[in-house]
Amino acid sequence: MSDPFTIPTRHWHRLDDGRIQCDVCPRACRLNEGQRGLCFVRGRADDRIQLTSYGRSSGFCVDPVEKKPLNHFLPGSAVLSFGTAGCNLACKFCQNWDISKSRETDTLASAATPADIARTAAELGCRSVAFTYNDPTIFWEFAADVADACHDRGIRAIAVTAGYMCPAPRAEFYRHIDAANVDLKAFSEDFYRKVCAGHLADVLDTLVYLRHETDVWLEVTTLLIPGRNDGDEEIGAECAWIAEHLGVDVPLHFTAFHPDYKMTDTSPTPPQTLARARRIALGEGLRFVYTGNVHDPDGDTTSCPGCGSAVIVRDWYAISAYALTDDGCCRTCGLRLSGVYDGPVGHWGRRRLPLLAHLSRV
Repeated sequence: MSDPFTIPTRHWHRLDDGRIQCDVCPRACRLNEGQRGLCFVRGRADDRIQLTSYGRSSGFCVDPVEKKPLNHFLPGSAVLSFGTAGCNLACKFCQNWDISKSRETDTLASAATPADIARTAAELGCRSVAFTYNDPTIFWEFAADVADACHDRGIRAIAVTAGYMCPAPRAEFYRHIDAANVDLKAFSEDFYRKVCAGHLADVLDTLVYLRHETDVWLEVTTLLIPGRNDGDEEIGAECAWIAEHLGVDVPLHFTAFHPDYKMTDTSPTPPQTLARARRIALGEGLRFVYTGNVHDPDGDTTSCPGCGSAVIVRDWYAISAYALTDDGCCRTCGLRLSGVYDGPVGHWGRRRLPLLAHLSRV
């Protein structure tokens, strides 16, 4: 009997030495029969690259969309979040390492079809579904099918990703996606190479692609790690690059690191570091700069670039004041803020609703 969770894939080619190269991400894993790539869920079997986690999840949860983080995409709404196992980067500081670094298929405890997931999201009043916890790059075929099933019910699809993906599968995947938060790990090739086992240029290429060649709503997150990527010069260079290549209206989130995985000897990020980074970003002309994983009313607030009014005031992930029209215009000056706004603000708040029991019944 065939494995219902394993499917053949595209985007690979044969090498002269008999190996097969996976072409989904720049890692370009070259595999002999029976071997898996670094991501763990893609491997060579039956003389082709197969995805082994189709229809499997490491868990489901309903979150506020602001937790992804997306502050300009259906504010206040609920999102059904899920991931699988594995990852195509090897970040030493991974904050979800128990999922992304898993090499045990038992981590994939829940099974659900794309139609199951879309129906559950609709039943729970979610405006979107997010592929998160680990990177949808490595299970993009499953994510794309879920996105299509959600679109049939008027539900949007979100990718929370490191953006480490090759151009051909990237173009195919993002035709199914409505919004993305790209984790820009640092603004240093040395950091990417030594800490993440990847390359900065490939991520920057994805950011430019998403911003200028798709209709995907884009926000960017950088986790600031003390002594690693939190210097004024590096932060300033990142923000200047974003302003020049993506535009000043792309929201940027600076979030706080906590010791985890292989970097437990590094101190947590002080709140003042995030505030400093935000000042630098605003000084570079970025209009929407936020802080995360700390309680910072200034860093949670969205201000109108036209008149300076506080148009979305947040307390953590809960919206306490909202002064935009249904289509995202400032009620004071009429300027439309960049983002995706569709009707009244949602009221999901800070709730987090795990769904393992619910999904097991679908």
